[in-house]
Amino acid sequence: MVTLHRTPDLFALSEIRGPVLRPGDDGYAEELTGFNVAARRAPDVVVGATGADDVVTALRWASATGTPVAVQATGHGANFPVDHGLLISTRRMTGVRVDPERRTATVGAGARWRDVMAAAAPHGLAGLCGSSSDVGAVGYTVGGGLPVLGRAYGYASDLVRSFRVVTPDGTLHETDAGREPDLFRALRGGKHAVGVVTSMVTELLPLRTLLGGGLWFPGEHAEAVLSAWCGWIRTVPDEMCTTFALLRLPPIPQIPEPLRGRFWARVTVAWAGDPADGEALLAPVRAAAPAAVDTVEVMPCTEIDRIHMDPQGSFPVRESGLLLHELNPVAVRTFLDRVGPDVVDCPLLLVEIRHLGGALSRPSPGPDMVSARDADHLLETVAVVASPAKALAADRAATALHTAMSPYGTGRTTPNMHGAPGDAADRARAWPPRDHADLLRLKHAYDPAGLLRFGHTP
Repeated sequence: MVTLHRTPDLFALSEIRGPVLRPGDDGYAEELTGFNVAARRAPDVVVGATGADDVVTALRWASATGTPVAVQATGHGANFPVDHGLLISTRRMTGVRVDPERRTATVGAGARWRDVMAAAAPHGLAGLCGSSSDVGAVGYTVGGGLPVLGRAYGYASDLVRSFRVVTPDGTLHETDAGREPDLFRALRGGKHAVGVVTSMVTELLPLRTLLGGGLWFPGEHAEAVLSAWCGWIRTVPDEMCTTFALLRLPPIPQIPEPLRGRFWARVTVAWAGDPADGEALLAPVRAAAPAAVDTVEVMPCTEIDRIHMDPQGSFPVRESGLLLHELNPVAVRTFLDRVGPDVVDCPLLLVEIRHLGGALSRPSPGPDMVSARDADHLLETVAVVASPAKALAADRAATALHTAMSPYGTGRTTPNMHGAPGDAADRARAWPPRDHADLLRLKHAYDPAGLLRFGHTP
């Protein structure tokens, strides 16, 4: 296998319409920059793909030269280093085409969820967006895609009807449940293990508005709020979608007053039913402690970012996730002992527990690789790491929390919430054992040379 290092022959890439860049070229650094800038990204070549033909040409060249390949759209999943090789940037492939009669959207590989939501809204439709509409819709979906409204409607990958994908040999495939069903299955939760998706067709929901927002409690009320939340989620219907989080927000101008520079316990909610019913269901949480900030209101689906208020821009971020099967009182105590209000100098910006279950636990409409259908919660940590020392502190804190919570976990994570993938055993945690074995088999079939080796692959 030949791996590029200094002077790759790029003549075979001359037919690509987008930019082909090497280190030192104008635009090289800009092409690599995405949301997460924590990991080193130094490929020998960057291809700024403008369409499927560019991806085909790039992968045929990579296959002929034995060059390993990474793919990036918005950079939200850029948790891993890229040294040498080829990086295919899909951020120019932003097309979104809505078919209101079929309630579908054809979504380009570089389109963000906000592009999909904006295109669908005039037709009274919406997609299964996650906590931030700044995220690339395709990359999020091939990792399974955990939506804000997931308990009501399932995973984003559940709604996909078809993919256009280029396998590492440079072949463009049209795949769905009837055409190459194994390939289709691998792309519904298997991330980028078997190919580079250039577009997908996904179903849309007949939804204009939702009740959503956050209840922000001063951090000293964390135990009371978490205990009330844990009891409350045992009683709510599947349509109530909610998270609990502890946030240690820095005193920076990007965070609005009165939130900046304070420690918070936050409950988010998203409810697509009658707003009055949703408000009534919230009463036990509101009674747990006095909320200092209450942003729960009816909003257009295009404003879904107002629920979680995730940051946008570019940041050096460390993140990790662990699937949980229960949150009993001992688990709650363990959680608070590690990251609660009595913990001094906790380096984690956000520690969030997402309530799963409901439609997220139901069987998929077809075979897939989604890893979390048997879990009740997802524990997520996020830290902004402006220096190696801060990165080390964040990693240690997240590892200590996961270790402490492991008796209540499934032992697995999800591709999108995995963080930096480690060795083979760590990578395997992103899928149930049987799915992982099948994904390895499919990877060997479609990528026998292992060119797609960067990032969240088995």
